[in-house]
Amino acid sequence: MSYIPRLKAAYREKIAKDLMSEFKYSSVMEVPKLVKICINQGVGDATQDKKLVDNALSEITMITGQKAVPTIAKKSVSNFKLREGMPIGARVTLRDERMYEFLERFVSVALPRVRDFRGISDKSFDGRGNYSLGIKEQIIFPEINLDKINRVTGMDITIVTTAKTDAEALALLKHLGLPFKNQRN
Repeated sequence: MSYIPRLKAAYREKIAKDLMSEFKYSSVMEVPKLVKICINQGVGDATQDKKLVDNALSEITMITGQKAVPTIAKKSVSNFKLREGMPIGARVTLRDERMYEFLERFVSVALPRVRDFRGISDKSFDGRGNYSLGIKEQIIFPEINLDKINRVTGMDITIVTTAKTDAEALALLKHLGLPFKNQRN
């Protein structure tokens, strides 16, 4: 018997059925699901200090449990002292079990540690069912040792779904437990 993450099991057993009845899909294959989670961290000062990219790579690797890869500059920009081929960030793409594990830890452990947290915005959808949010501090993740960090940096997290519309993606992410703000208009 192999291990199945809690969120993946909940999606198979309950969430897919709830979404199917909510949006009146004719087939189970139409129900939106998670495809991947992309985590990206740009390091602007990497042109002066090469160790910053290594620190970003190790931090994202600790947070996600999967080895991060450096992002490489595509163009040279003289005003930023940036050369083509220079590492300027770190990124990782999570799929399947690691994706569900990361999402569960992110929702239940990391987000509650954000200062003055009132929920995440429901305005960050791209029109095709994908959701992006920015984290201002990497220290919200319990894997990060506060004594070993020298700079507080942020990161971008993109959740890619198979939803056709933003409403379907919002319903999927709400069922998965993402704490959206209560919008009062």
